[in-house]
Amino acid sequence: MPKHNTAWPPGDEAVFDDLTTPGKIQHFLDHIPYSTDPIYRCPARVVRDSRAHCFDGALFAAAALRRIGHRPLIIDLLAERDDDHLLALYRNDDCWGAVAKSNFAGLRFREPIHRSLRELVMTYFEPYYNVAGEKTLRGYTIPLNLGRFDRLGWEVNDAPLDGIADRLDEIRRIALLAPNQVQRLQRVDERSYQAGLLGADAAGLYQPQ
Repeated sequence: MPKHNTAWPPGDEAVFDDLTTPGKIQHFLDHIPYSTDPIYRCPARVVRDSRAHCFDGALFAAAALRRIGHRPLIIDLLAERDDDHLLALYRNDDCWGAVAKSNFAGLRFREPIHRSLRELVMTYFEPYYNVAGEKTLRGYTIPLNLGRFDRLGWEVNDAPLDGIADRLDEIRRIALLAPNQVQRLQRVDERSYQAGLLGADAAGLYQPQ
């Protein structure tokens, strides 16, 4: 991958210098508060504010993964009666893994052991549910390479983030379930429901109508 240099604000580069593996990137995201603010934060602002929601976290992880040799790729997991969820992708030995910030315990890190994106995405199916106990994951987008937004300075500037969100709405989507499969879905069991919400900020939970 071509070398990419970002002019990070003073002090920010030292934070990224410590994030030398996908696991360390995930550890950083796990130890900052989940943001319930209705704004997007670029990676530099995530460092400055020390908080992030899933969109901010995915972009932060993509920037950090890029610094250790991965392409800055994200995908959007598409939900029904629930929030969508962004993942930052990486590959080792031709297998996919993911780093993510989430209000749900089960929607975060994945080891790079998945031979296809669909295989990776399906690992999120069971722990992806809303507060009504409905399993809500329905599809995903093809990967978006954030390198196309480099000229806009997405790593250090909030201004391009609305454009990234808009682009995620435009790119090709892949369905996971047929309508008859959706109709037969069971609600999540109580023990799994409680486990997934461990440590969640109630203010950041989607409330289905």
